[in-house]
Amino acid sequence: MDRNTIIGLVLIGLTLSVFTIFNQPTEEEIAAQLEQAKNEQGEFKAETKESSAVKLDSNLVQKLDNDGNPLKDSSGGIWYKNKTTNIDTLILRQDLIDNNEKITPETPAEAVKGELITLENEKLIIEFDTKGGQVSSVFLKEFESYDDFANNDGKIDPLLLFDSGDASNGLIFPIGGDTLRTKDKLFTVKSQSKEEIIFQLPVNAGTILFAYKLKPNAYDIDFDITLRDLNGKVSPQNVILNWDLSFKKSERLLSEQRRVSTVCYKYKEDGFSYLSEMGDDDLEAEDDLDWISFKQSYFSSFMKPEIPFSKSGTKLFSSSYGEGHSLEETNIKDFSSYLNLNLKNLENSTTRINWYFGPNDFETLSSYESGYDDILNYGWGLFRWINLYAVQPLFNLLNTTGAGIGIAILLLTLIIKFALMPIQWKMYTSSAKMRILKPEIDELNAKYPEKDDAMKKQMEMMTLYRESGASPLSGCVPMLIQMPILLAVFRFFPSTFDLRQKGFLWAEDLSSYDSIYDLGFDIWFYGDHISLFTLLMAGTTLIYTVINSGNMQQPQQPGMPNMKIIMYFFPIMMIFFFNNYSSGLSYYYFISTLTSIIIMILIKKFFVDEEKLKEKMAARKAANSSDSKKGKTKSKFQQRLEQMQKAQQEQMKRRKK
Repeated sequence: MDRNTIIGLVLIGLTLSVFTIFNQPTEEEIAAQLEQAKNEQGEFKAETKESSAVKLDSNLVQKLDNDGNPLKDSSGGIWYKNKTTNIDTLILRQDLIDNNEKITPETPAEAVKGELITLENEKLIIEFDTKGGQVSSVFLKEFESYDDFANNDGKIDPLLLFDSGDASNGLIFPIGGDTLRTKDKLFTVKSQSKEEIIFQLPVNAGTILFAYKLKPNAYDIDFDITLRDLNGKVSPQNVILNWDLSFKKSERLLSEQRRVSTVCYKYKEDGFSYLSEMGDDDLEAEDDLDWISFKQSYFSSFMKPEIPFSKSGTKLFSSSYGEGHSLEETNIKDFSSYLNLNLKNLENSTTRINWYFGPNDFETLSSYESGYDDILNYGWGLFRWINLYAVQPLFNLLNTTGAGIGIAILLLTLIIKFALMPIQWKMYTSSAKMRILKPEIDELNAKYPEKDDAMKKQMEMMTLYRESGASPLSGCVPMLIQMPILLAVFRFFPSTFDLRQKGFLWAEDLSSYDSIYDLGFDIWFYGDHISLFTLLMAGTTLIYTVINSGNMQQPQQPGMPNMKIIMYFFPIMMIFFFNNYSSGLSYYYFISTLTSIIIMILIKKFFVDEEKLKEKMAARKAANSSDSKKGKTKSKFQQRLEQMQKAQQEQMKRRKK
């Protein structure tokens, strides 16, 4: 690894780090985004949401929650209802202080309580609530949470994807001068079997039906929404499906789950996109949606309608839980959506939605042939293609051997490294040539110390490189070929479902960090544990740097950084950066760097004899020098350099006059 290669690696690493740091939103930006999202969601929570300038009067009564307490907004405001107009109004806390008026609390209505009904197949256990006729909770029978996995009790406790109170699905639309929200209404069960349940709600001489049907051995269900006899009473374009969801923590590190969780969607025309993973975000649809997905690290839920959701009135929200929130330690993020069902009439209209609850496994998601696998963060462009068409098929093949996931990663690493061995051989040969030429390059630097002689020095260096058959850039091109593979793998392992809860050596779960010692306290930007695979990766990187330190040239100009110091500091940065990452990724880079060291030693010992290479370069230089004396044609590049040198000399002469 020569100086140019090292500079390239350092610049790439620094660029990624700086990009990540500077693209994180400030606390003020997060607060502003959260407030905006809450305000926009509030438009759906009340027919009229007046400003803080609303005059308080005797018609306003406080709205109460199910426990009889004032219903408050997270900003500190209190919800009121006008007894005359039946319109909800949010009054900020400061306005209550300023007005100093006493408002009578509303007598709490009897809380609507539903009954839970359970259906299940080979993969899912779903609880439905007659209140709202909605999905209340979902269990995945083949998987378990990290906490249950760590118990190592020999049995699988079904993974709770979300529990009662974490999710809701229902319709919102204006009717008869009021706004109907079905999630608050008590449905009756029209019919029920082992695989299907149909809920019914009478509405203004019409009917709303919610039908849920499980499929054998499948992660998806059919969700049919039927509206009957509501033509003329409800405008079809105003019927909105409200779907809210907050996933339960299921992995070892909640912060890592939050870091990759977001709302994904696919536009009918423009394709796949997603809300920001870094902070709160929201979207007002600009095109009809083929599907939307609430995604977390290893599990997701999709809604895909037969007819795309209309862009009119369709909005998506993603928000984090602030400090002190009741769900801060148990749930990942709060996802919310308002989806226009794109209805044409309400005489007898049915919307069928395919609803998926399951793992973010590539084979499973791609089997739906709807682009669900786009939510897997395998990188963009070339990096994603490398993962989809090279790394993943090879990894899946190795994983089917039955040798174990750790051995599969080992074999994958060896195959990739030995496939790239010719490139590493080319890089080593290039660095060896530059090392051989170093004394002559130092002589040229000493011969032309002045800036005015830079063109002469450059020209003689180019002649030296040409005659000896060396090039300072020849080591960079092989590195550029390897770089897409290195970056692709960086995305592959943290997104690969097969690593989840698979152990190897001391790592009990390769999808999470491997801890050999828990500190008992948290170190900023490092964590509360020590990851051994991360230490091994950093150690081999340091050894590789030391071995190649002879190729690093010291800076010739004052003020330039010392490359050796920078490269010795790089492994220390890796310890902090990778400590909380997937141990499978750290394990891969450890094996990869260790293999590179071994390959470099083998190349140096058996493939490249530096003494013979030195003799060969000397012979080539002598032959080329002889040809130059005989007047053989110079290259066009060399001719241009000579012309530039002459022009520079003429310019210098004019300046001296």
